[in-house]
Amino acid sequence: MHLFNKKLSNSFSLNKVIKVIAGLNNNDIKSIIKLAKALELTDATYIDIIANTRLVSILNSITDIPICVSSIDPLELYNCILCGADIVEIGNFDIFYSRNIVLSDTDVLNLAIETRKMIPNNDICVTIPHYLDLYKQVKLAKNLEQVGINIIQTEGYSTKFYNKNIFFQNSDNVSLSTSIASASLSATYAISQSLNIPVITSSGINCLSSPMTLLYGASGIGLGTALNNQTNIFNICVYINEISHAISNQSNHLINNSSISSFYQKDFMNIDNSLFVV
Repeated sequence: MHLFNKKLSNSFSLNKVIKVIAGLNNNDIKSIIKLAKALELTDATYIDIIANTRLVSILNSITDIPICVSSIDPLELYNCILCGADIVEIGNFDIFYSRNIVLSDTDVLNLAIETRKMIPNNDICVTIPHYLDLYKQVKLAKNLEQVGINIIQTEGYSTKFYNKNIFFQNSDNVSLSTSIASASLSATYAISQSLNIPVITSSGINCLSSPMTLLYGASGIGLGTALNNQTNIFNICVYINEISHAISNQSNHLINNSSISSFYQKDFMNIDNSLFVV
């Protein structure tokens, strides 16, 4: 793993990255500044905003928290780097989904190649579209690593889908959190097993599902929708630090297939098999 930004590199190496997404269609300077100042009081790693040079310049003047900008336009990303952005992300695909426009794996790869040519000395993250099958997602991630991309982000279905679905409306919090995160978690596991660069799990991640991302091979999480229900700075800080504590708990890192297997072997070793004889 090689990252240009040393502060980010340390967090990624410890698998403790918390990326806070301000809203990739959000141009509200007041709300973004409020969020950035709140993050200074938490263990959040960096903030992800729309690729807007004015926003980047303003944030750079008032906060030290690393800034990520997201777009599918390499020129926008390049201009934001000139204004002081620390990391760029090829993403923000959501605006196209509502218009039934999808980018192919080749489109995403070509955007990444063009962006890397324009930005040779900064970290670049690429979101893998969730509508690709897992084979294509893994193949795309491998190709992105080969062309010099530093970070991969997975995504799942929009939380709007779950909010409208009657079945999920009647689910308990644990079941709902697991269901919302399942697509992104599956992609995270498949991709992380094939790469030597960090993977961020995003889309529907919250305080209940965040510890699971570690088990699936993630180096960090992306938080967006989960923060929308936090009404003030205090609640935002508490929520983020709660997640930070959950993903920093070393016991969450240690569960693996062998430990699960040994648990069951130990648990069932002393069962009297005669009980099952008919």
